[in-house]
Amino acid sequence: MSYASQQDIVDRHGEEELLLLADRDGDGVVDPDVILQAQADADAEIDAYLAARYQLPLPTVPTVLKRLAVDILVYRLASDAGTGTDERRLRYEDAVALLRRISKGEVSLGLTEAPTSTGGGVHMTSGPRRFGRGGGLL
Repeated sequence: MSYASQQDIVDRHGEEELLLLADRDGDGVVDPDVILQAQADADAEIDAYLAARYQLPLPTVPTVLKRLAVDILVYRLASDAGTGTDERRLRYEDAVALLRRISKGEVSLGLTEAPTSTGGGVHMTSGPRRFGRGGGLL
C-alpha cells in the first residue's frame, strides 16, 4: 500500500506538473516506472519514521500522511528530473520535520500506537545465597 497515488499528485499539483516531473522520455505520457520508484522511496522513508510508533502497515492512511507523501514524492521526482526548487525542498523538509515529531510521539496520527518496550532489560530473582565471599557454605 502506497501512502500517495499518482492521482493524489495530480489532485494537489495538476496533470502538467506531474508530466514535468515524471515524463522522462518526453513523449507526453507519465512514465509509470518513475512514479513507482518514487512511491517506493517515499513509502520507505515514511515507514522509517512511523515504525517507531505504529505497527506497519497502517490499517488506513490518514490524510496528513497522504499530503506528506505527495510532498516527498514531488521533491524526489523533481530532484531526479533536475527541476528542484526552493519551495519543493522546503515542503520536503517540513514533511520530514513533521514525520520526526510523529515518530517521537509529539504529534499523533489518531491511530493505535504499537506497544512500546519498558526498557528491554531482564529481571531475575533467585533463592537465598548458599556460599559466602570466601567460597564456604553459609
